[in-house]
Amino acid sequence: MTDEQSKNERHKKAMEKQKAKVDARIEAADTERGVAVLLTGNGKGKSSSAFGMVMRALGYDHTVGVVQFIKGEQLSGEELYLKNHCPQVTLYQMGTGFTWNTQDRTGDIREAEKTWAVAEKLLADDRYDLVVLDEITYMIAYKYLDEGKVLQAIKNRPFEQSVVVTGRGGGSALQEVVDTVSEVKDIKHAFKSGIKARKGVDF
Repeated sequence: MTDEQSKNERHKKAMEKQKAKVDARIEAADTERGVAVLLTGNGKGKSSSAFGMVMRALGYDHTVGVVQFIKGEQLSGEELYLKNHCPQVTLYQMGTGFTWNTQDRTGDIREAEKTWAVAEKLLADDRYDLVVLDEITYMIAYKYLDEGKVLQAIKNRPFEQSVVVTGRGGGSALQEVVDTVSEVKDIKHAFKSGIKARKGVDF
């Protein structure tokens, strides 16, 4: 047997082992229901990932609702696309901008509660296959919203409905409630090198 043949044989055996493990996990996953996903961490890409799931759901003609907290007047490319091409998507934005820009705690709380009322309705509506709560973790961290009410709505949502929560932090209670937690880590960011945010890439 040549060295190349030996490498190929070892590779084949390793992949057979890997396949057996994956197949076993797939076989063990026998519960069919909606999932709750938390995308957190200090890196770039949490909302982008959530919008990727929106596009995935739309590929299956699912009904989608997106509620955005802490978003300004300038729309991102994802939001523009949904507004212009996806009338079947319910999109609601708090629209007050970042809390460090408004510097108005009372006003922010009022708008957060108003926005949460929209989100709460979506989380109770079984017509929605996917609901995205973009940047809601800040509302919990700043105590603009009652954490217990948010967690209860996520837990009590329709059985088949999936929900994606984005934002830094979120707390251990939220992590306990959801099914999947993914952390986006900041290793390097162009902005820290003085490079401006790029249309179509960063927003």
